[in-house]
Amino acid sequence: MSRHRALRAKVKRGIAKWPVLIVVLVVLLGLSWLALSWAGGVLDKRSQALAQNCSEGDSVLRISVTPSVAEAVRDVAHAYSATRPVVYDHCIAIEVISADSSAVLEGLTTAWDEQKLGKRPHAWLPDSTLWANRLSALNAKLVGSAPKSVGTSPVLLAAPEAAAPVLKDFRWSDMPEVTDWSKYGQSWGRFSVAMPDPATNTASALAIQAALAGGKGPVTAESLGSDAAKASLSKLAATVPPEVPPTTRDALRRLGDSATVNAAGFSATPVSEVDLFKHNTGKEAPSKPLVGVLPAGPAPVADFPYVALGGSEVGEAEVRAAQAFRDFMTEPSQQAILARGGLRVESTQDRPSPSPGVSWSPVTENLVAADATTTQQLSSAWASADRGGQVVTVLTDVSTSMKPRLDKVKAALRGQVDRSVSGSFGLWEFARDLDGSKPHKQLVATGPVSEKRDALRRSIDALKTADGSQLYTALAACYETAHDGFVAGRVNRVVVITDSTSDGGIDLAALKAQLHGTDLPVSFIAIGGEVDKATLTDIAQTTGGSVSVVENVDGVEAALGQVLSTNA
Repeated sequence: MSRHRALRAKVKRGIAKWPVLIVVLVVLLGLSWLALSWAGGVLDKRSQALAQNCSEGDSVLRISVTPSVAEAVRDVAHAYSATRPVVYDHCIAIEVISADSSAVLEGLTTAWDEQKLGKRPHAWLPDSTLWANRLSALNAKLVGSAPKSVGTSPVLLAAPEAAAPVLKDFRWSDMPEVTDWSKYGQSWGRFSVAMPDPATNTASALAIQAALAGGKGPVTAESLGSDAAKASLSKLAATVPPEVPPTTRDALRRLGDSATVNAAGFSATPVSEVDLFKHNTGKEAPSKPLVGVLPAGPAPVADFPYVALGGSEVGEAEVRAAQAFRDFMTEPSQQAILARGGLRVESTQDRPSPSPGVSWSPVTENLVAADATTTQQLSSAWASADRGGQVVTVLTDVSTSMKPRLDKVKAALRGQVDRSVSGSFGLWEFARDLDGSKPHKQLVATGPVSEKRDALRRSIDALKTADGSQLYTALAACYETAHDGFVAGRVNRVVVITDSTSDGGIDLAALKAQLHGTDLPVSFIAIGGEVDKATLTDIAQTTGGSVSVVENVDGVEAALGQVLSTNA
């Protein structure tokens, strides 16, 4: 017994080595992971710092926005800025400038007025694709990408509170036919809808489309040239009140200031829903809000397109930034901001509240809009009907370079003559030695289109090319004749269609010496790249006219419609 205890006392037990090794290994792995994580974090921070270092500096993306949604777009821009956007190593800041679409269009296509409009924009958000179409008709190179709608707003009929319930069954197609409130059992006298110039007021342009569509639309070039359409335009022009406010905003203000129905001199005016919402809730809101009536049937809709602009003033960073901001605006969270501002968007049915005068009635069917060319033609057809129409003298180039283009020019001219409701029209041609030694010839003297339509058609069909292109001499003669035949109280204008430069005859200084100011504007439709745009712009600005640049002859018809749609 004692021996066994002695033996056990002499045995020494050791600690196994493998558990210690495992512990050491785990510790080392943990330390390695921490070291790698720290190093990775440092590298990530360095990568982020490198990405955000704006090595190319800051860049400002300027966006001109129609006033009704400018505030909402600014809110979206603030959200975008919070993402610290970097494009091509430029830190991007957004500058939103509120500006009427008509002023932006004029500035982009003539001379940009920084004092009035701020610096020239890189993108544009007007209230309708109508404006993008007009810009494309005047100079397609200025449209940098296809317009993309960021929201919509139906066109309503704004009326005093007492009148709105009476118009619950009103349809846009009623506008040419209804002339008295007795139609609705009221004794308020004449029923008239103020239509501010559709060339500068979107709601008017879309309302006219709806009045002529005869259903869900669209209005087409063929239907616009029909006797029925011309009769409707004549009736509609006749119902317009004698004094129409120049803008939709002015029309709303006058209606809002009126104590009774018709006290404004008219009964109602078309307006986009968001514009009426802004009018009724803004700083100059009337004491009694105007009420928006959604007429029965297909609704004309303003589509608020975002347009990335092109041209030499827009750099590569601005182009990419404009596209990135466009995509950002269409994300659901940003669409919600636009919805709170009064636009309708697909991702939410939320509406601003309160919204006096605006009920946000559901739109069951949209009017199918006319295509770009027909839209311009419709505006010019209205201009030919409103207040007796315009007095237009066209001088067209028939020089040899026009040979492959002449058939399209003929089609554009004939279409304009066929669609003209009233007004006066005349036709000249120019090249060299067309009338003896003269480089010009008067084919149809300017006079009432209703009397000269057949003669104009025959002369247009007979146009053929000749040598030379003495533009300045021809324009001087045409202008002088148009000036001698000036019709007071009407818009008088000379329109020149050309694809070349002047190659003889009088010089530019001699031509400009014969121009008489801005009462008779000269507008040019310049086809292709051989024209001297700077010189044509000089002549146009001297007379208060414009220059439309079309890349190919397919754009002539839309450009002619655009030029003749302006009532100034």
